[in-house]
Amino acid sequence: MESLDDFLAEHRDQLYLALRHYLGLQKPLLLHSELWDEFERFCRESGHETLLQSPLGKAIHATQEAVLDAPWIYIAVRPSVARWRYLRFHVEAGHHESIPVNEFLRFKERVVNGRDHEHDWVLEVDLGPFNREFPKLKESRSIGRGVEFLNRRLSSQLFQELGKGDRKLLEFLRVHQHQGRKLMLNDRIAEVDDLRRALRRAEEYLGGQADANTWEQVGHTLQYLGFEPGWGRDVTRMRDTLGQLSDILEAPEPTTLDQFLSRIPMIFSIAILSPHGYFGQANVLGLPDTGGQVVYILDQVRALEKEMRRRLWEQGLEIEPRILVITRLIPEAGNTTCDQRLEPIVGTENAQILRVPFHNRQGEMIPQWISRFQIWPYLERFTADVERELLAELGGRPDLIIGNYSDGNLVATLLSQRLKVTQCNIAHALEKTKYLYSDLYWRDNEEHYHFACQFTADLIAMNAADFIITSTYQEIAGRQDSVGQYESYAAFTMPGLYRVVNGIDLFDPKFNIVSPGADDEIYFPYGESGRRLSGVHGEIGRLLYAADQPGARGEFIEPEKPLLFTMARLDKIKNITGLVEWYAQNDKLRALTNLLVIAGHVDVKHSSDDEERAQIQHMHQLMDEYGLDGQVRWLGVHLEKKLAGELYRYIADRRGAFVQPALFEAFGLTVIEAMVSGLPTFATCYGGPLEIIEDGISGFHINPNHGSEAADKLVRFFERCQSESGYWGRISHGSVERVRARYTWQLYAERLMTLSRIYGFWKYVTNLERDETLRYLEMFYGLQYRPLAEFGSEQ
Repeated sequence: MESLDDFLAEHRDQLYLALRHYLGLQKPLLLHSELWDEFERFCRESGHETLLQSPLGKAIHATQEAVLDAPWIYIAVRPSVARWRYLRFHVEAGHHESIPVNEFLRFKERVVNGRDHEHDWVLEVDLGPFNREFPKLKESRSIGRGVEFLNRRLSSQLFQELGKGDRKLLEFLRVHQHQGRKLMLNDRIAEVDDLRRALRRAEEYLGGQADANTWEQVGHTLQYLGFEPGWGRDVTRMRDTLGQLSDILEAPEPTTLDQFLSRIPMIFSIAILSPHGYFGQANVLGLPDTGGQVVYILDQVRALEKEMRRRLWEQGLEIEPRILVITRLIPEAGNTTCDQRLEPIVGTENAQILRVPFHNRQGEMIPQWISRFQIWPYLERFTADVERELLAELGGRPDLIIGNYSDGNLVATLLSQRLKVTQCNIAHALEKTKYLYSDLYWRDNEEHYHFACQFTADLIAMNAADFIITSTYQEIAGRQDSVGQYESYAAFTMPGLYRVVNGIDLFDPKFNIVSPGADDEIYFPYGESGRRLSGVHGEIGRLLYAADQPGARGEFIEPEKPLLFTMARLDKIKNITGLVEWYAQNDKLRALTNLLVIAGHVDVKHSSDDEERAQIQHMHQLMDEYGLDGQVRWLGVHLEKKLAGELYRYIADRRGAFVQPALFEAFGLTVIEAMVSGLPTFATCYGGPLEIIEDGISGFHINPNHGSEAADKLVRFFERCQSESGYWGRISHGSVERVRARYTWQLYAERLMTLSRIYGFWKYVTNLERDETLRYLEMFYGLQYRPLAEFGSEQ
């Protein structure tokens, strides 16, 4: 950026003309794409094409947004990932200067409030001062690898202070127990020297024992030395674990510490929070606010229980792990099980869904479904009720609390603070980046969306969490030309409410990337014929081709053509109607393929969600306007998982493709499912699919904002499949291999269990709890969130 200052000093005339061009657009706000498109147009029309590669051109290309109010233009420049600089230009004077972020936000507020209110006092939220002494990552490429950094930095720091690290580690090992039963160490080991002596004697003793001997054979002697169960199932494992501890006490090294902590029996029960929507195992997918998050959590639970059992078995402990998924009980549950308090989770031995109802201020139970945007008034009372129910079910505190989405993360925050339990957050999708200017024009959206509540809850939860896991890097920090979901909370304003100048630090080591996978029992390649569910092919055939299928519109005139397939909730962000419109307007694509849409309801009377109802009406309008009934099959059905898995393979048999056209997709579970089934996949370039898919190798990226280009890309694919016999198979194979290498639930569960232990350790031995931050957030919750959340709770 230094070269920009020199360049502007030498090219004042060109700068003046470019800035005048922007003011001439008569727009108060310009986004990245508009700024660059208009700069290209200015350069082309004025004959200044050389400016495109100049320092000015590079600065404009890095500018994420501009605020214009003549004679001033303020810009937010992002020269690299997670790095920001703010500038302002006085067009007439030709003057420019760097400004602090709060100056930029204050000027932005003028767009909404007008100049009469620009000097009004506004609360500024700044969490930066609380974290000044906290160790932070330095490089953008390290974002999302927090636990690696934490182990390197804190292990050396802790053990360099003579005796302190050893003592802290001893105290940590002494606190472990399960339901009153001591684990790891007993009272015979009170000092670090005692531990060193006991380790030497234990290793010497175990050296003379058979490798396969268990605690039953050697436990009496080890207990006399000061040890308790938890070191391993057999002597081989015990020797290895004791040796790791000896190595740490002798010369601490991050990798050894990581391995040792991952073996400590710390996690016996987990509480997973997901309040909104219809959380169930059947007949729920496609209902309002109910989609990928439910699938994610159920698959997550199955994987975590397997991993917990494996680790407990290796540790030599006969303890039954417990997982409770806590959601809302909905009395008016239709044909779902969402009115049942407890429900065993299929595919697990001891995991359950625990449902707790919402109550209004009068204590009356709320019987009907409530939109995820409307549930904020009920969450505080819900948290208190959940605490009581959870403690009763588990017989004590859980060892880990995992929040999901904004509401679940807020409840997890309140619960973990009350119970003093390690907290993990999973956002799934932060709404702030989905809805353009949702912060700036929050008042316009407040009646329906209540973004003020949601963004406040997000700020509190993400700063309170012990660690945060995301599915992708760009969920945290975006990419070179786009802002990450979490990054959007670093600085923003809600005019008249508060101004955030430092909301979240992306270089905080709490961020970790842990990508989920697809259930390999359900989703597997179409070529594995021995595992296929051929018995349902008749049912699938009727779904796709029968004329009298209930809940369907459209019938394929040429059923032999390959199928373009999409499946998602029917809302604006999923952009299903956008895909239908691309298809409708591309004659070549219509000639090459049929389009299968599984989304929402076909009959608008069956939907209670306003946004979905609008999308249903738009779908019918498109079908009528473009005469699509012979080429598009729209099914308003909710498929069970096994049937959905076989449907992917059925379409792959017929050399079709899957399309995920969302305006934004945080991760993309359906993308993973389709890919591992061997179905070539075209998915949005905004969000997780950009990292999941290697364009042209394991699938294709499409830009949902340029529908005609996306449709042309589909045309080129199917034309090449016709002219090149092995092309479809090559992309299919690449898709399967990509998922198997990077996106499996086994890898996910192993990583999450390791993270929970490591963060639990550092939380115990250091001030990772960050008491000052939590007190600040507590005040913010009480004075800002609670008044905002008072709407509607009397209903």
